[in-house]
Amino acid sequence: MDISIVIPLYNEVESLPELLAWIRRVMITHSYNYEVVMVDDGSTDGSWQLIEMLKDSYPEIYAIKFRRNYGKSAALNVGFAASSGEVVITMDADLQDSPDEIPALYSRMKEKDLDLISGYKQKRHDPLSKTVPTKVFNAVTRKMSGIANLHDFNCGLKAYRKEVIKSIEVYGEMHRYIPVIAKWAGFTRIDEQVVKHYPRKYGTTKFGFSRFINGFLDLLSIFFVGKFSKRPMHFFGTMGVLSFCGGFFITLWLIFDKLISIAKGSTYRNITDQPLFYIALVAIIIGFQLFLTGFVSELLSRNANDRNHYQVEKVI
Repeated sequence: MDISIVIPLYNEVESLPELLAWIRRVMITHSYNYEVVMVDDGSTDGSWQLIEMLKDSYPEIYAIKFRRNYGKSAALNVGFAASSGEVVITMDADLQDSPDEIPALYSRMKEKDLDLISGYKQKRHDPLSKTVPTKVFNAVTRKMSGIANLHDFNCGLKAYRKEVIKSIEVYGEMHRYIPVIAKWAGFTRIDEQVVKHYPRKYGTTKFGFSRFINGFLDLLSIFFVGKFSKRPMHFFGTMGVLSFCGGFFITLWLIFDKLISIAKGSTYRNITDQPLFYIALVAIIIGFQLFLTGFVSELLSRNANDRNHYQVEKVI
C-alpha cells in the first residue's frame, strides 16, 4: 500500500461526496495504490449513513464510527492504528485541505527520506480572531519545542512515514503537537511544505476559543512528559532543592542579622515579626513538598510497564 489517507470527521455530511470524488481523481491520475481511512467522531448529521451508502461506490474506504464525540486526537489515533500505507496523509473533511497536495507530499517524503512533513497554510481564509491567536500559538510552540522550521503546527494536512504514526500516541487534544510528539520520540527529519488553504464551503468550524487555552496547557504537558517522563526527580527535585535552599538561606540571613544587631547593641526586630521570615518558611515547605513529589513520581516511573521502552530505529 503506497498511501493511507486518514480523515477524521464530525458532522461533515455535505462535503464528503465532493471530497471522496476529489481524492479518487487525484489518486487515479497518479496511479497510487491507496486507502481512505475515515473516522466518524460521533457525527449526528447523517455523515455515517452517507458513508455506508458511498461504500459500494468507493471500496477503498475503511470507515470507523465512534459511539460519541471523543475529539480529533482520538480519531487520528484510531485512524493511525488502522492505516497500512507506507506514507500516511492526514487531512480535514471540510474541503479546506486540498487532495491535489498529496502527490507533492508523497514525492517529497520518498525523495528526501523524511519522517514528517507539515503543511503550511501561508495564506489563510480565516477571520482575524482565528489567524492572530494562531500566529502567537505557533511562535510559542516553535520556541518551546525547538522545531524552528515549522510555521503552522496545527495544519490538518500532514504526511508521515509509517514508522512515525505506529510509534506515537495521540490523546487529549494533542493533535496540534504531533510534530513535537514525533520529535520527542526521536523522529527529527521534520520539514514543512506550503499548501493551499480553501475557504470553508459547508458548515461551521468545530473549534472555539477554548482551543487556544487547552492547546497551551497541552504544550506544557508534552514538554514535561517528553523531557522528564523517565526522570521526574530531575524536574521536581531541582525545583524543590532550589526552593528549599532559598528559604533556608533567607532564614539564616535573618538569624545572623539579629545576632549582629544584638552584638552591636543596636535595635532589632524579632525574626517572626518580619514578613521575609514567612516567605522563607513557605519556600522551605514548598521545596520539601516538591522533593517528595519527585520522589513519589520516580517510584511510579520505575514501576511503569514502559520504563525500559525506547524507540529503536535499526538493528544490524
